[in-house]
Amino acid sequence: MINLFISEPTQNVDTEGESLKLRIQLLKELETVIWSAITSAGRAESRMWLCKTIAGAHCVAPRHRSEIFMNLLRTQKQKHDLASQLLNLMFDKSPQKLGSVLARNSRVLEDFFTGNPKRVLLWFSFSSSGLEQGKGLRALTQFSFKNRDICWEELEWKGKHGQSPAMVATKPHYFLDLDIQRTVENFLDNVPEFWSSIEVAESVQDGDIFLIDRQFFVSYFKDLMYRDNSSDVWEVIEQFLWEQPFSCLCEHLLISLEEQDLFYFLELLCNCLHPSIEFRCSDDVSRLFVIVLLKCGVSRPIDWMLLLNAVIAQGRQLLRLLRDEEAKESLAKVDEIVLKISAIPCDGNSLTPILKNRCKMATMEMVQCLGLQSWVLYYKLSQECRTPETWESVFAYNQIGFRNSDKHALIDEDVLLSEVDGSGFDRCPSVRVKKKKKKKQKDRKKRRRTYDCDVSNDDELLDFDSDIQKSDFLSNNKSWLLSTDEYSSAWNSEDLPEHLHRLCFSRWMIWLFNK
Repeated sequence: MINLFISEPTQNVDTEGESLKLRIQLLKELETVIWSAITSAGRAESRMWLCKTIAGAHCVAPRHRSEIFMNLLRTQKQKHDLASQLLNLMFDKSPQKLGSVLARNSRVLEDFFTGNPKRVLLWFSFSSSGLEQGKGLRALTQFSFKNRDICWEELEWKGKHGQSPAMVATKPHYFLDLDIQRTVENFLDNVPEFWSSIEVAESVQDGDIFLIDRQFFVSYFKDLMYRDNSSDVWEVIEQFLWEQPFSCLCEHLLISLEEQDLFYFLELLCNCLHPSIEFRCSDDVSRLFVIVLLKCGVSRPIDWMLLLNAVIAQGRQLLRLLRDEEAKESLAKVDEIVLKISAIPCDGNSLTPILKNRCKMATMEMVQCLGLQSWVLYYKLSQECRTPETWESVFAYNQIGFRNSDKHALIDEDVLLSEVDGSGFDRCPSVRVKKKKKKKQKDRKKRRRTYDCDVSNDDELLDFDSDIQKSDFLSNNKSWLLSTDEYSSAWNSEDLPEHLHRLCFSRWMIWLFNK
């Protein structure tokens, strides 16, 4: 039977016993195998896992998340990857913020359009409907009417003769005959006032112009940030960081960080965490990791954090990694180690020696051992619990109250239906079989014979009259309400290993840190 070690730790324990030494030794062997599997294809995936966990944290205030990313950006003057990611995110989420900065520095558009006919035609054009002027062309025509005494002669027309301001004012469609390319070239050469005009500023302040060439404007704004130290840019960046959810910023920005920068980010995060964050029993892995970070701090290298996050937050992905064709040897070693750990005699809560051994083990080492032990439970639950009976035995053995959930119950009259017994916890559900109506049975047989004619002999039809298939079908679809979360969620066999192993780790952390 699988012991989840969620009974209260005993007071008088042997903290130097052979069982403890053997367990720690085997957990360290497991750590080596898992770390080898994680790093076999590089460390990028484990960093991505860590970033995903951090992104799920909900305890970072807007002021703190702004401070963290602002500090990161200001210390990355030589490495602009983070700034590039942030600027692209701003183009997507709030282009008008940077558009307002560009509107106050619109003279840069002279460089943007000079020698680039493609950009000119994209911005200074009519809409796809034909008559409506785009933002760039509208700015040019409005400026030309307003300042016709200095720039009307710079307008180039495709016809044999030009158009007068009076004529175009009454018939705006005449602008369709404007030679856009030559006209803009004339304005670049002879009308510098246009590029710093109100019309141009208004045309770019919504940020649509960034879509023409993102890379140009990313480079431009990075120069404003790091070369000119423009307060205009830094102010809108800080405002953007304040407004965006922490999860969004982490998902888009942390992936660009190298490990030393990710380490610095974790230091900044750790420094802004409130020491009184409530530590409660939960399977919220992001909250778990943040509290462990608060209690243990950050130390170089970040290997232990990558490994701990992998075993508590990515149990399913880690198991898939080990089951890969190229990791057969690692999986065999894991099987062997887990078997040996499971064979260690259990007397009550046999993790108590680890929890009580605070004087002889570093806190990080204890947390790592408990994290690995929780993954051992995940592995065993995934491997050994394949039927409703085995799951319910685990619940009963570990004193976890459970009820049958009707979330996945079948409504069809011809299959087994589970009855929910509201008063009975920790016991198997009663099962009843409804009688089949003769007409439905006859129709089903007729349909089956018709279908049999259309398939090859190698195909096996799903026969719901088979008791074995009924059992398998129900096993895969059955779910339970558990006392672990006050019967609030329906858990099926696929999600139970993750829920329980994280819940166990959470409870162990409470016992470890709540002296």
